[in-house]
Amino acid sequence: KIASCKMQIANCNLYCFNFSDVAKSYNIFFFAYVKLFEEERKILLNCFFVIRIDGCDFKKFIKLHNYEKPNDIRGLQLMNACAINVLNKFNEIDLSFGHSDEYSFLFRKNTKLWNRRQDKILTNVVSYFTSSFLFKWKTFFPDQELLYPPNFDARLIIYPSEKEVIDYFSWRQADCHINTQYNECFWNLVLKKNYTHEEAYKFLLTTQTKEKNELLFTEFNINYNNIPIIFRRGTIIIRNKMYKKNKSHNMDNNKQTNAITDAITDHTTQLTTII
Repeated sequence: KIASCKMQIANCNLYCFNFSDVAKSYNIFFFAYVKLFEEERKILLNCFFVIRIDGCDFKKFIKLHNYEKPNDIRGLQLMNACAINVLNKFNEIDLSFGHSDEYSFLFRKNTKLWNRRQDKILTNVVSYFTSSFLFKWKTFFPDQELLYPPNFDARLIIYPSEKEVIDYFSWRQADCHINTQYNECFWNLVLKKNYTHEEAYKFLLTTQTKEKNELLFTEFNINYNNIPIIFRRGTIIIRNKMYKKNKSHNMDNNKQTNAITDAITDHTTQLTTII
């Protein structure tokens, strides 16, 4: 009788356990309808796409972290190191371009990364870039404590053909030139002529490219063409294998080859000649 009771108890426990599992499964199934609200956007097939990362409220960040004006080579080198990290992580990126607090990454048109799920790709790239920035901060700013973590936003743009890709990167490189020329004038007026920010802004408001170059040369003895080219044209990072395939562009020896990353960092070339 004792043995029979033990068997009945064991069977009862087993039955209850199974019922509990069924109940849990039912609950999961019952609430699973909420997944229907999730939107899974996929990038169009056979199209190039670019992810552009941009610093959020970076004016405040660079001020509190004592960046040099008008350009801080440490900040640019840090951004370049983060971009190389991203290229190492995502093999589907062949080319990237960056200046100031932004970086653009070009993905191959035939990439199948995460089944081309837009949100998955976008969030992984920007989060990896941001974590690399935090991880490498002390390498480039050893004497400056990181007061708070920076954040970057990102957008993904789809381009149907090479023409749009070329025009996109040409636009970003032109933006680099315009910003650098303006910042050189602005900060020299502020730091050397004691202009207020508002006075410098109003002074430059109606000036054109030629007038800005003349201002730099006559007032501050600065030849714009002698400003380090990394400031004027930004940085191109391209995979070594891709670079070797393209023999048509004209590049000099002002490049850095990294055997570990298998990438070439270049500041001398216009992007249209590479693409």
